[in-house]
Amino acid sequence: MSEKLSGKLFLIVGPSGSGKGTVIKALQQKYKGFFYPISYTTREPREREKDGESYHFITKEKFKKMIEEGDFLEYAVVHSDNYYGTAKKEIMDALGGGAVVIREVDIQGFHSIRKLVPKENLISIFMKVPNLNDLKGRIEMRGAIEPEELQRRLDSAAKELSQAGDCDYQVHNEWGKIKSCVSDVEGIILEEIKGLY
Repeated sequence: MSEKLSGKLFLIVGPSGSGKGTVIKALQQKYKGFFYPISYTTREPREREKDGESYHFITKEKFKKMIEEGDFLEYAVVHSDNYYGTAKKEIMDALGGGAVVIREVDIQGFHSIRKLVPKENLISIFMKVPNLNDLKGRIEMRGAIEPEELQRRLDSAAKELSQAGDCDYQVHNEWGKIKSCVSDVEGIILEEIKGLY
């Protein structure tokens, strides 16, 4: 990377159901000046989802073309069918302009991104849950889920939790204590950007 990046990319890492999205929503309400990039996906929009708000909805053909052209910092095929990805240019441009960028990813996404973003510009925060049983309850509370899909997510979560130590920080998200978790993440971000802005 030839250009010097002056911004900071904060990755909120963790398994499905660990509270990544909830933490980011809380930060978005409080810190309007931070940059929150939107994922690209090939899945169909759900009811009330608008293109460019929760996701950029694109075709598989377009997504595959973007992969070929190296447009993603990271991408994944989820449930062996839908593609999800983080665009490279908008994040690198934001970091080049000195922005604070906040993004949620799973552990595979984190490993991909840290190969491309310089260490001094990247801070990773892993969302830990008390145990897999707790996580199972959270996933089930979101709505109906097939038993096979639930098991797949729990198996994936077990692998992710075993790699929590690869991240710079670990924050505990205990049941019913999301405010405390948000406060911990906020504290890490403010400490890391102190003196930069």
